[in-house]
Amino acid sequence: MAKDVLCEVNSCKFWAAGNHCHASSIYVVNNRDKQAKHSEETDCKTFESKL
Repeated sequence: MAKDVLCEVNSCKFWAAGNHCHASSIYVVNNRDKQAKHSEETDCKTFESKL
């Protein structure tokens, strides 16, 4: 398991200084109906807007 999760999406409420993610868990899914082969084909469902 990863020790640190890094994220550049500073509009997410879990984003912290140094591009660290402070969510208690991370949920990533395919963004298409088939298995992802590239990172562009995935979405982070953990994202919650700060606003």
